[in-house]
Amino acid sequence: MRPLVLARKIHYWSTLFIALPILLVLVTGLLLQVKKQWTWVQPEERRGTPTESPITLAESVDIMAAHPEIGISGWEDIDRFDVRPSKGMMKVRLEDGREVQMDLSDGRILQIEFRRTDLIESLHDGSWFGGDISKLGLFLPAATILLMMWLTGIWMFWAPIPIRRKRRRARFRRQRGKDAT
Repeated sequence: MRPLVLARKIHYWSTLFIALPILLVLVTGLLLQVKKQWTWVQPEERRGTPTESPITLAESVDIMAAHPEIGISGWEDIDRFDVRPSKGMMKVRLEDGREVQMDLSDGRILQIEFRRTDLIESLHDGSWFGGDISKLGLFLPAATILLMMWLTGIWMFWAPIPIRRKRRRARFRRQRGKDAT
């Protein structure tokens, strides 16, 4: 089988296997690209008051527990803290996917919003579907096949160029030969 025909067949049939995983990676990648511009993906970052004596993590948990709209009872409801002293604020990621932004100087609640970036990232890398099994068993092969498709696509683009040039030159020589007679 000729290399160009083989490249075309590989390119054609591999599309069937990678269509859905690559579509998911593309869509989630686009969402992650605009996460700072689109508050649906990631809440806008509020500024607090920069201070030399910020509240402690324990104080922040107590403050959040005192607010019924946040609905936490203690440390077990918290996924992570992101402290930003230069901006005078702290982001507290809750286990239910919400983000609480607090002023570091006085513990004032600046914002409570749902944060979708972690979900989108887990969809993007395939870990949402079952961890390493889906990442290594589906998304890695899909990415490898996409690389193969890219290579065959480049081959299908570049391989005909010398052939076209050769035909054009031959046509030009034939034309010149007819004009000379």
